[in-house]
Amino acid sequence: MFAAFAALGVAAEPIVYSDERAETVREQLLELDGVLVWVNPIEQGLDRSTLDPLLREVAAAGVWVSAHPDVILTMATKKVLVETREMSCGTDTRLYRSASELRDRFPARLAERDALVLKQQCGMGGDGVWKVELNAAGGASTDDPWVWAQHAARDSNPERLLLSEFLLRCERYFSGGGLMVEQPFLERISEGMIRVYLTHNEVVGFAHQFPRGLVSPTQSEAPSGKVFEFPTAAVYSPLRSLMESKWVPEMQQILDLETRSLPVIWDADFVYGQKTPSGDDTYLLCEINASSTFAFPEHAMPAVAQAAITRICLVHSANAARLQRQ
Repeated sequence: MFAAFAALGVAAEPIVYSDERAETVREQLLELDGVLVWVNPIEQGLDRSTLDPLLREVAAAGVWVSAHPDVILTMATKKVLVETREMSCGTDTRLYRSASELRDRFPARLAERDALVLKQQCGMGGDGVWKVELNAAGGASTDDPWVWAQHAARDSNPERLLLSEFLLRCERYFSGGGLMVEQPFLERISEGMIRVYLTHNEVVGFAHQFPRGLVSPTQSEAPSGKVFEFPTAAVYSPLRSLMESKWVPEMQQILDLETRSLPVIWDADFVYGQKTPSGDDTYLLCEINASSTFAFPEHAMPAVAQAAITRICLVHSANAARLQRQ
């Protein structure tokens, strides 16, 4: 990243954030023309409640910020899966705004589907993502059946517990205005997940990876790690075309996001859907990431740097025009 900026004659410097250093970081950021931000939204019990107001203040002062906290809240929390569910890459996704709403509605939904996935609003590494499956041999009442609950976090094992016990465990995800999203369990997750890397509305790379979090132990021998592919990779040509010509524009319209507001570093995760009658793959949106997206393809860094510089210049021009009007 730093080499890409240096090649364009632009100085870049690292700034490490922590809540304890917020005031120092604020002073550093106000001296810059722009800032690329990637911070884990939930790390060891912390959150972005201190960082986000700081970034909003810095952006209001004329520093270009990507991704802006308001953009992250618009497009890069699990809520976006509900807002885009009518798109051809969407799924039958439901939103729960409170623990009581989850208790009231989720049991009937699970009885209809047998297996569902619940995701907290913000998180990474599988934290707060659960596969919940009815245990056919449970023996408990239909009002409170036994379920298998599989946390997607690393090294987690399936747990057999009463549905009421599981729902009680989920109450913490609603603290501080949190919410949960319900999505169908996508059976082809065992075939891996395709991550599409983007700069604004342009695809800049791909990676096919195999998250183990919600895969059954009998399917856990999938390859590990990830291999970055160029945006021109033939195997992903249909997905690239769908992203650039259809899905990103549709998402922008639904969310009311201008292209210049899209992050210069973001990605979208897809799981294979049902094949078409002709045998072609379909793709279902699983997640959008814009707050903590590294590793990012090294080959895409020159495009990221150029896009960042272009946006910084636009912000400077807008600031100069505003000063002239004043």
